[in-house]
Amino acid sequence: AAESGEMGSGSTQTLTGGCAQSEEEEAALSRGSGVCKWFNVRMGFGFLAMSSRDGAPLEQPLDVFVHQSKLHMEGFRSLREGEPVEFTYKKSSKGLESVRVTGPNGAPCLGSERRPKSAQKRRSKGDRCYNCGGPGHHAKECQLPPQPKKCHFCQSVSHMVASCPVKAQQQQQHSSPGSQGITTSAREEEEEHSQPNLPSEN
Repeated sequence: AAESGEMGSGSTQTLTGGCAQSEEEEAALSRGSGVCKWFNVRMGFGFLAMSSRDGAPLEQPLDVFVHQSKLHMEGFRSLREGEPVEFTYKKSSKGLESVRVTGPNGAPCLGSERRPKSAQKRRSKGDRCYNCGGPGHHAKECQLPPQPKKCHFCQSVSHMVASCPVKAQQQQQHSSPGSQGITTSAREEEEEHSQPNLPSEN
């Protein structure tokens, strides 16, 4: 403590008011303890419910914002709901914001068993939107109103993917025994989706 005191007093003399302000901010840090109120694993933030401040119990728990970068733990950083925590926090423009979060007695946080789902479901970049044909998103995320039905392969409005001459031509060129089964089932499925009212001609 003595060492940081000497550094602090030296820096205020040599530097202008900016440094003194950061020292005030550090002095304004308070300690709290409580539990994790909720934590969004995918977004990497949540709120703590502070039940005691600087050792004194609070009548009403206070919400303290927590970001995953402030969690003291190894690997993927997250909190599980109801997990007991101790933390230092500051007042910011957003309200109370945690600066460092640990488990009880400074132990590492336990974290949630959940992992973001988006990483597991990431699709190949070749996927296109079935509604507008644009790359990089899927029909459920499409900003456009429902578009006229067209072939998902060559974007022609005159036929559906099941009877696409361009696709058939490419499949003949690249046909391999392994992929054959997959493409026919995908084509049959597509036929069902895209032409529900037409009688089957085959």
